Amino acid sequence: MELSHVNTSELAILSRVLEPEQATFSPEAARAILGLDFGQPDKERMCLLSAKAQEGTLSSEEKVEINNYERVGHLLNLMQSKARRTIKARRGANGKTKTH
Repeated sequence: MELSHVNTSELAILSRVLEPEQATFSPEAARAILGLDFGQPDKERMCLLSAKAQEGTLSSEEKVEINNYERVGHLLNLMQSKARRTIKARRGANGKTKTH
């Protein structure tokens, strides 16, 4: 693969590393990852920053901050996608957990 023709954004690189389409987490790790979320103070901060962004009043420091929240959110989404695939792969057609 020639990297000059591949998306080299942080998210694209991380997506290739994590391979979210592959169900390779242990069931325990998958469940733990699915339980990850932003805490209430961070959610409130993101709402405030989002409102300021819509108004066009973000400072340069707040732009960096909202971009950081966005990147962490993308990382969390990639990991949780992989975790959901792991859980789904462990279930049989009837919805019961496979036993191997």
